[in-house]
Amino acid sequence: MLTQTTVRMSHPTQALPLDYPFGDQLPEMGKVLAVAPGVLWLRMGLPFALDHINLWLLRDHLPHPTQRGVLQEGWTAVDCGIDNEATRQAWLQIEKEHLQGLPILRVLVTHMHPDHMGLAHWLCERWQAPLWMSTSEYQSAAMAQSGVSNFGGKPTVQFYQAHGWNKTEDLLQIQARVGYYTSMVPQVPKAYVRLMADDAVRIGSRDWRCISGYGHSPEHIALYNAQSQILISGDMLLPSISTNVSVYAQEPQGNALQLFLDSLTPMQDLPDSTLVLPSHGRPFKGAQRRIAQLRAHHDERLRELLQACSEQALSAHDALPVLFKRPLNVHQMTFAMGESVAHLHLLWLSGQLQRTQDAGGVYRFSSAQS
Repeated sequence: MLTQTTVRMSHPTQALPLDYPFGDQLPEMGKVLAVAPGVLWLRMGLPFALDHINLWLLRDHLPHPTQRGVLQEGWTAVDCGIDNEATRQAWLQIEKEHLQGLPILRVLVTHMHPDHMGLAHWLCERWQAPLWMSTSEYQSAAMAQSGVSNFGGKPTVQFYQAHGWNKTEDLLQIQARVGYYTSMVPQVPKAYVRLMADDAVRIGSRDWRCISGYGHSPEHIALYNAQSQILISGDMLLPSISTNVSVYAQEPQGNALQLFLDSLTPMQDLPDSTLVLPSHGRPFKGAQRRIAQLRAHHDERLRELLQACSEQALSAHDALPVLFKRPLNVHQMTFAMGESVAHLHLLWLSGQLQRTQDAGGVYRFSSAQS
């Protein structure tokens, strides 16, 4: 899941605009836009401030399941949208108007968040197609769907309380969100094909290299085709908002932001002419520029936090105004708190801050020099 945080640029190189080869063109719900030979762009709606997700259809062929030596023509779907009636109807329209009478042969999911995973079970069942994703993402989805959730319930409330969020009416809403994940991902397919870093996945006439990413989710998979210079970046590289990078109750001492920044390194050497197909926003070129912008954005936030914590000990909740300059509703606060902890943890685990727990059980961060 993501929060809409626009990256501010502070250096002329970082401020250079990205290139948007399709301009302002956007595919309508139930429609597609070709972005490369055999690569179709779909958009599905989301009931959040971030109101869409980009999905991709890749022309494919695989060995026929019953006819030896025969290739079955069809499509690989990359990501799925949430499970609701509007998304199902949009997929049915895509099937009718744009699949050319061919089946979906496999469903590849970049990561376990509901907007990517939600309809995987429905697409897999409808087409008798296997699910492909990384092990950590598959297991995390299964755990969240079974009620071990990142998004609500008592453990999440206790985690937020330990980081200074103690407003009773807010926490009652968080307590009630125990079914938040399952409301959008009602089922997880019973089996999957494992994807790992540097795996080569043959989809149609292209070989795609798997690039693992961490910090946003457990083991996010992006796909890169060197010959066509196309990167399906998922949520790891977005053109105009910064990916949500959070610490969660399930891994309370996690260093998610450091993991995320380290995960950008394999992408920053891609040719700047690479067409980046993100999960949110418009396809763009300029991956190196965008990564420089993201690094500068987080560096600025870390400097601001370090300065604020040198003036007084702060909880993650105290630090929210340092990181977010606009009012936040409860839904946005859940992601903002995770980001605040992630930034503070990077500074703490690198020795720049010290962490103590006060008499009320709240973690506070202060300068390691004090």
